[in-house]
Amino acid sequence: MTDAVTKKNINVRLPKHASPYIFALYMATIMAFLMSLVITYAEFGMGVNYMINVMNAYKVAMPAAFVCILVVRPMVVKLVGMTVHGH
Repeated sequence: MTDAVTKKNINVRLPKHASPYIFALYMATIMAFLMSLVITYAEFGMGVNYMINVMNAYKVAMPAAFVCILVVRPMVVKLVGMTVHGH
């Protein structure tokens, strides 16, 4: 990259204390979408309205997943600490 291109890139980073929330947001976004794809396919099959049904499921799944991850994450961190040597 040239210096001109590098200078145009804005490097925005959030403070470290936001990490659990950003982790939960990314995890919920990805997992809720994948689960919506799988569960919609299992329930209704691959039809004309497949992606419409997926997105309708995703509207419910994503916020629920975000809240669940925020609640469950501290327990998972403790379980990993008890399970993995060196934590």
